[in-house]
Amino acid sequence: MANSGIAWIDWLYDFAVHGLYDSAALLGITYEEINVWLFCIAWPLSMGVAAMWVYLLKRRIRTIEGQR
Repeated sequence: MANSGIAWIDWLYDFAVHGLYDSAALLGITYEEINVWLFCIAWPLSMGVAAMWVYLLKRRIRTIEGQR
């Protein structure tokens, strides 16, 4: 599959792709569908949640520091 010329990158890429194919088969969906779910829906959503969490924690820190 991968052909970057760097063995560990090729191995890691192939491992990830095979994992996606196996996961897709387990869920009864295609490789393309699992890619869309992971990289167009789940990953951006998790980054949004993480950004909101960081914002709330920073706000909490500012509130605590202001009470000193």
